[in-house]
Amino acid sequence: MTVQIAGVASTPYGNHPDSSTRELFTDAALEALEDASLSVDDIEELYAGNFIGDLTDDQAHVGAMLADYLGARQAASMRTESACASASSAARSGAQAIAAGDADVALVGGVEMMHTSGLAEVTDALANAADNEYENEAGLTFPGIYALMAQVYMDEFDATNEDLAAVTVKNYDNGISNPIAQRQEETDVESVLESPPVATPLRLQDCCPITDGASAAVLVSEAYANEHGLETEVSVVGSGQSSDSIALQDRPDLARTRAAERAAEQAYERAEISAEDVDVVELHDCFTIAEILAIESLGFFERGEGARGAVEGETAVDGRIPVNTSGGLLAKGHPVGATGVGQLVEITKQLEGRHPNQVDDPTIGLTHTVGGSGASCVVTVLRAGGA
Repeated sequence: MTVQIAGVASTPYGNHPDSSTRELFTDAALEALEDASLSVDDIEELYAGNFIGDLTDDQAHVGAMLADYLGARQAASMRTESACASASSAARSGAQAIAAGDADVALVGGVEMMHTSGLAEVTDALANAADNEYENEAGLTFPGIYALMAQVYMDEFDATNEDLAAVTVKNYDNGISNPIAQRQEETDVESVLESPPVATPLRLQDCCPITDGASAAVLVSEAYANEHGLETEVSVVGSGQSSDSIALQDRPDLARTRAAERAAEQAYERAEISAEDVDVVELHDCFTIAEILAIESLGFFERGEGARGAVEGETAVDGRIPVNTSGGLLAKGHPVGATGVGQLVEITKQLEGRHPNQVDDPTIGLTHTVGGSGASCVVTVLRAGGA
């Protein structure tokens, strides 16, 4: 059964001191429903990504809480958690439910409130995505983990700090035109290299910010769209999900994300496409090195060649394979439980021709979301064309 995207929405990403987890999610959900020309009463199943809410909000049972506040008490509700890939897992679950014939309308989304806690508490909460015994107890945080990955990559392939900085420059530039982006500012390679050091070789502008935000999408079956006269323009045509060792030390190659490779292979096979068919990508650039590893894992560049993507303009909006036209996590922001569906929103808008950084006539888009340092990954393929 074909899965259609009937409506999408994201709140602004940034700092929302006057809002809450339930309010942000409801804002995104109601806007997505309006975009779909549907109502809360039409929702049969609700899947919501949320990673650290039970630590920062003292709130578990998040799925039911969000369904209750939204007024969708009739819907089956579930919170999905896969670290930063939580919302992508929610979207995949909703699409699977529709494809299996278990539902005709699923609301999928994600939400995270990260500014309600101090930096130390948020850092400690995010560290739950790493291996507590072998990484956290040794003093590693995610900037340190990704710095190790960057060091290995740079040593093996002669990549430079300037190569990393080019990713930031590109994504910051894209974020300027995105009205929901957290960082709407210009930068250049020199400014990135002069920003405060975080974990060698990563500097502050190599890292994504702490973010509040929510995103939502309404998925429907093709039969439902036809029966109710919904003008859908985008279909979910393939997805893949895979895992890897949660601790970095247990991986045979620190400069390779094998979960992403496997998830991409599954998604391409199910969508009956190859990497060469993809026109636009939203991927997980929590740190600059993460984007470089991702474009290699997804098959857009050979191993060791990804560092030239931003430097040579191949991943620019008008490049061979546009990557993170939204600004990505580096500029748009990274509300960890919402990011995956936020990517889905951006790609849907690209395929519908209504994105602020519109790519020329895209047909196939892809999202890629990583949990932790690569212990889990979800890849989703979307195609222009609806019911």
